Amino acid sequence: MAAAPLAWFDGHLDLAYLVELGRDLHAPLDSCGGSLLPAAVTLPSLREGGVRACLGTIFTEAVAAESKPGPWSYPVGDAQCAHRAGCRQLAVYHAWRDAGTISLITPQPPGPKPHAPSLLLGILMECADPITTPDELPWWAERGVIAIGMAWWRGSRYAGGNGTDLGLSDLGRELAHAMDALGVVHDLTHLSQRATDELLAFTDRPVIASHSNCRALLGGRDNKDWQRHLDDETIREIGRRGGIVGVNLVRNFIKQGIDRTDPDDRPSIDDLVAHIQHVRNVMGHPRGVALGSDMDGGLTAHDLPRGIESPADLPRIADALAAQGWTDDEIHAFAWGNWARFWGVDGTVIA
Repeated sequence: MAAAPLAWFDGHLDLAYLVELGRDLHAPLDSCGGSLLPAAVTLPSLREGGVRACLGTIFTEAVAAESKPGPWSYPVGDAQCAHRAGCRQLAVYHAWRDAGTISLITPQPPGPKPHAPSLLLGILMECADPITTPDELPWWAERGVIAIGMAWWRGSRYAGGNGTDLGLSDLGRELAHAMDALGVVHDLTHLSQRATDELLAFTDRPVIASHSNCRALLGGRDNKDWQRHLDDETIREIGRRGGIVGVNLVRNFIKQGIDRTDPDDRPSIDDLVAHIQHVRNVMGHPRGVALGSDMDGGLTAHDLPRGIESPADLPRIADALAAQGWTDDEIHAFAWGNWARFWGVDGTVIA
């Protein structure tokens, strides 16, 4: 008897952002419209690819005051504008929930629904500026936000991003305290190294890096984007705390020197697996590494490894892991079980 298809839990998908870009997330890939084509992600493509759960982001970005902001962006330091941008994306997930398209992961996740048609989704805020003050955090948590990365590349009022050398602000330490009190998880992915170190010194809670790869395989500090990737000490600490690193499928985050103007310059799946194996080796076990694809997060299907065009191709990663000697149980844990355990989701796969 053939083995059952793998179910996947993807730790990072910018779904509401794609809606802001004009994509019809309910359509097939070849007719979804919007920008960033060819597309890799829509809701039907996730289901067809076996993605049964994910973290869906509220992605917002600070822009210079003279720039024309998009619906997901806001002038630097404008908390009210950021709040409105975040609320627009929150409303997308709530509309899908109300329509039965998704079920939200909450601090008390729903029981097993083996025949439910919906995608199980936890809301991850990518850049905390939509939270006008730390006192507002309970409002967001009550509405489904279960994880927060305090900054994106440029940084936020709360922390330095990976395009800066800034650490946590006083407001960031207040937010970190509030997050710990409510059990909202910290995402380290876009923090500067200084902010990462300060946050890890501030809190002893389990943390994640929802869509990050390994600095050691990307040129170390010789890479101008070194802060975008995790050093071994951070990987080890995430594992020590029982957290998860979600490996990223973006091509230039897999292999250094990629020419992003050339759609054919793409790393191999084996190049991706090297990052998965490195996280496992640094942690000393396979329980802290999973998928955080960032598939279509401001990119197209051409920005993924060769052989991966959509979620339907994720089993090729499993095949490559098997070729490296991973057992069936370890591959299942990478695809589904590690994230499911971290978020307290029942092991029963949503059919």
